[in-house]
Amino acid sequence: MPDIQRQFEYFWNLFSQRYALPAEQSADIFQLLLTAYSEPQRYYHTVLHIVECLQLFHEIKEQLRNAQAVELALWFHDAVYDPQSAQNEENSALLMRQSCAGIFPDAVLGKASDWICATQLHAQTDDADLQFLLDIDLAILAANTDRFNRYESEIRKEYSWVDQTAYQSGRLKVMTAFYQAERLYQSAYFHRKYEQRAKQNLAPYLKNFIT
Repeated sequence: MPDIQRQFEYFWNLFSQRYALPAEQSADIFQLLLTAYSEPQRYYHTVLHIVECLQLFHEIKEQLRNAQAVELALWFHDAVYDPQSAQNEENSALLMRQSCAGIFPDAVLGKASDWICATQLHAQTDDADLQFLLDIDLAILAANTDRFNRYESEIRKEYSWVDQTAYQSGRLKVMTAFYQAERLYQSAYFHRKYEQRAKQNLAPYLKNFIT
């Protein structure tokens, strides 16, 4: 984990320097995020998830119209995470607005806030920047087999309070919707690069769930 935390800090320093964040406020926000993503109820929605998201962000940032808002949304999109709550995205957006008030333009905060909330449903959108953000959040579905299986195990741990029958029913519904989506990844870049691999992961996973 220390290596992952160093990457987390490295990406934050890049972000902070790129947008000339005030040093004291930058340090405070970094500590807030590090503490949040290190909470004990988290197994998947951790520092590692954010690092993986940011690695993908840096692959595609030149294709974005509002890279600042996309990156800010990625940093905060799971900052509040209670597996038993239905308001995580809304609360994460609120935390971002409170933490970053006066540091980023209101337009950036508003856009990032809307996009964080959009990660709850992952609905289809015509906004190209939001397409990239949502695709990054779902990129884990196209991970190598070991990482994908670990992801599934981690999600189950986060929902350990749900009995097995109810969990399987809910998870099957979610993953079937992903598998049956005409386009799981909305951006052309992610669709071309990751769609096939994600469906290859999901097919045997769903078969095992049903049998």
